[in-house]
Amino acid sequence: MDSDAHNRSRCPHCRATAHFPAGPATRRAFLLRAGGGLGAIALSALLQTEGRRPALAAEKGAVGAASPLSPHAPHYEPRAKRVIYLFMHGGPSHVDLWDDKPDLVKLAGQPLPESFGPVMTRRKVATNPLLGPVKEFRPRGQSGLMVSDFLPKLARHADDLCVLKSCHGDSVNHPQSVYQMNTGSILMGKPSLGSWIAYGLGTENQDMPSFVVLPDPGGGIKGGPPAWGSGFLPASYQGTTMRPGKSPILHLRPQPSISDDRQRDTLDLVRQWNAQHLAERDFDGELSARVAAYELAYRMQSAAPQIVDLKDETAETLALYGIGQKETDEFGTRCLLARRMIERGVRFVQLYSGDTNGWDAHNNVLQNHGQYCGRTDKPVAGLLQDLKRRGLLADTLVIWGGEFGRMPMSEQGQGRDHNPWGYSVVLAGGGVKGGMAYGETDPVGLRAEKDKVHVHDLHATILHLLGLNHEWLTFFHNGRDERLTDVAGRVVEEVLA
Repeated sequence: MDSDAHNRSRCPHCRATAHFPAGPATRRAFLLRAGGGLGAIALSALLQTEGRRPALAAEKGAVGAASPLSPHAPHYEPRAKRVIYLFMHGGPSHVDLWDDKPDLVKLAGQPLPESFGPVMTRRKVATNPLLGPVKEFRPRGQSGLMVSDFLPKLARHADDLCVLKSCHGDSVNHPQSVYQMNTGSILMGKPSLGSWIAYGLGTENQDMPSFVVLPDPGGGIKGGPPAWGSGFLPASYQGTTMRPGKSPILHLRPQPSISDDRQRDTLDLVRQWNAQHLAERDFDGELSARVAAYELAYRMQSAAPQIVDLKDETAETLALYGIGQKETDEFGTRCLLARRMIERGVRFVQLYSGDTNGWDAHNNVLQNHGQYCGRTDKPVAGLLQDLKRRGLLADTLVIWGGEFGRMPMSEQGQGRDHNPWGYSVVLAGGGVKGGMAYGETDPVGLRAEKDKVHVHDLHATILHLLGLNHEWLTFFHNGRDERLTDVAGRVVEEVLA
């Protein structure tokens, strides 16, 4: 195992050596110089944990050592090198898109059978009659994978898709479920999946962040930016939001009156002062991350606009993503930007489809999903085709999914309520088997029943595909080794190619 990767594991023989430079009296310095003994031993033990080691590297990156986003070796040979996460915010209906249920067709209009047990949600919809799928399912490709007519273009790539039909989470509410799908916890403030991957692997392009987020321009998501935050990890690893156009990152460029040379001189002077300031304060994490952000922002002033400039793309490629067509132009543009970013070394790109309501089809599934599938079906299919023909799909993991699924019972006649107990997430490329479905929900799609995949299992599998052991990728925080999967998670080896 590579030594750098090994130091990020939980091996007790690879502890970092504590460093206490001379400087003004701080609590830490006071205990070392005046107390010594047990105080120094306690502090040394805290700082020598393996979770602290990457943090020290991040802090020292601000003053001349390796950048915190420098490429790191994985724990073992990866199947995927990068991730594009297509997050369908609001909760797409698995029983209308990916999980065909013949019994749901037969029982449509009838109450949920008592054999399924009591179902209570915040709206107590268990007494509402079952609602059959609003679009027909058909076998697709050579594999015969069942895909709904809602997604006719994506269905053409059925032989590249792996549908996890037995996913389940722990909250029926949007914000908590958004957090869990992104951070592994229903609580706000934990590091996101993209941040953990940036922490574990870094970026292959030092002029760009490792983790980029392309939000829906229609509005935010329920739960907000903590969904792509770095939590207790150093701030260098949080998601950077970008958008199309001349200003992909707001406030990135300086005023026109400030020349490049003047800006560089200013940053060099500030860097020198900050280096002294950091050394006197034992490389304070928040301050060092801020310094590193200044340097990255300077380098991004030329890199980011080049990435979002689509002038060098052919007309055929633009049409493939639906760019130039009213319904698909916006999401298609973001899908194409995602491809351009991962080509240039960005490790994790996350696209959100849906504003604060998005796929939340309480009133009318046909109308809501017809709208959002119409916006996303062609761009996602175009993305898969483009990645495949460029030889990128084999080592790029594409994820399609939301924060939960929807109930098989009706709500307000033609709508569906939230369902965290059983739903589908779709994977493609990046070392997963294509043309297959894994796991099952019960006969009407209410609960995961066979080969269940908890959110922790999904995250463990994603990390595994990237060459990261989810039990080794830890960060010492508040007295314990924290990890994305907490104390759970198993790799779903059955879906690995």
